[in-house]
Amino acid sequence: MTAFSYVDENLAAIRARIDAARARSGGREVTLLAAVKYTDTAHINYLHSLGVNDIGENRVQQLLEHWDALDRKDLRVHFIGTLQKNKVKYIIDKVSMIHSLDSLPLAAEIEKQAAKRGIVMDVLVEINSGMEENKSGISPADAAAFCEALGQFSHLRLCGFMTMAPKCEKIEEYRKYFRKTSQLCLDIWQKTLHNISRPILSMGMSDSFEVAIEEGADIVRVGRALFAPRNH
Repeated sequence: MTAFSYVDENLAAIRARIDAARARSGGREVTLLAAVKYTDTAHINYLHSLGVNDIGENRVQQLLEHWDALDRKDLRVHFIGTLQKNKVKYIIDKVSMIHSLDSLPLAAEIEKQAAKRGIVMDVLVEINSGMEENKSGISPADAAAFCEALGQFSHLRLCGFMTMAPKCEKIEEYRKYFRKTSQLCLDIWQKTLHNISRPILSMGMSDSFEVAIEEGADIVRVGRALFAPRNH
């Protein structure tokens, strides 16, 4: 037994649940993204040693605090939290994808900072699938026009959508939000953007990732279920 043994157990259980959900929905590849908001670099590096190559950071300051101590070989860092314009410059050369694009001013800043470094930043548009007033994201009704407007930026690559569903009492209640986001994304890709590539969907967290996979998620963002000690 090691201090991190429960992480091995958690990861094995989550991978089994992901595989079962994949089998129920056509066997599509699904990326497990470890949401590291409530953990430290020792746990992150240990999880990485077990083959988890994608982590999600919610806060710019925490990302910067983790950065130097991370084992970054083959590690992809995603930014999954609310991103302020004035913080873009600190992460633009550190992350592989930004999941939380929710305004044209933010897109313009990502474009500016990416252009300075000669890179193209992969982004997901955050969709407010529950139409919650206190939550960031683009409303489904505005999503097509917003995605079209992103065509003006040459250092920003629109890859798909992310959503954070409202908190639900029952797991099955999450399904409608994921289904709405999935269908919206496919419609916009085909009818508005005329894009033949398959969009990426980042949906589902510790309490909802199986339903999200069944509704088309390509990336699931799991934190608590990975890092919480198990009760035996």
